[in-house]
Amino acid sequence: MGFLTGKKALIVGVASNRSIAWGIAQAMAKQDCEIALTYQNDKLKKRVNKCAVICHSNIVIKCNVASDKDIKKTFKELKNYWDNFDIIIHSVAFAPREALNGNYIQATTRENFATTHDISSYSFTALAKYASSMLNDNGALLTVSYLGSIRSIPNYNVMGVAKASLEANVRYMATALGPERGIRVNAVSSGPIKTLAASGIKNFGKLLDYSADSSALKRNVTIEDVGNAAAFLCSDLASGITGEITYVDSGYNFYDKGPN
Repeated sequence: MGFLTGKKALIVGVASNRSIAWGIAQAMAKQDCEIALTYQNDKLKKRVNKCAVICHSNIVIKCNVASDKDIKKTFKELKNYWDNFDIIIHSVAFAPREALNGNYIQATTRENFATTHDISSYSFTALAKYASSMLNDNGALLTVSYLGSIRSIPNYNVMGVAKASLEANVRYMATALGPERGIRVNAVSSGPIKTLAASGIKNFGKLLDYSADSSALKRNVTIEDVGNAAAFLCSDLASGITGEITYVDSGYNFYDKGPN
């Protein structure tokens, strides 16, 4: 029996078997959590269906987090399978490709700033808002961040600003949902992983190499590393943890390798 036995989790953000959301889904399924997955568009549906089969799930629902109407529709459809559930995983981020290349000020526009914040940060709040009537008390919400929220990372640009917003969002949501309902809200701050989303960042390969060399464990993390931490944070084993940003990055965030 796993430590998530009896729990149900909606996982938003699986795009392929390389995505962080998929690492989380696998880890949770291994701990006997019931899984529901969403897909962004029809292009991704086939991939997500394959992931659902591996997790022994028959719940795959379309959800475009940029639309409140679509989010409402997602939970209406989820109601056909579950009366209530316990966990939301938000592993969604987007910035237009041109915003992730070069000088921050030159690359950032009013439009791409708004789009990046809407999808990468506000959507977490929107999911909590429209899931409220179905979420069980003492449940858990979790999102995925990155060190670019507190450091200036080359080419990460407006996404770093959106991740800072997302981390503040975690704290405000934890304060809003904790007192009356006991719902916990946390984030994992993952080290860089070669996902589909990361492929849009210029010179991402160099960032991977530097991160591994500059970490305490001298390696990059995997989607399995992040998934295991996320599963723990959403379980009753972490019942006293909320409003936290937990680093899963091989110790990169604190490690100073010193002069060469």
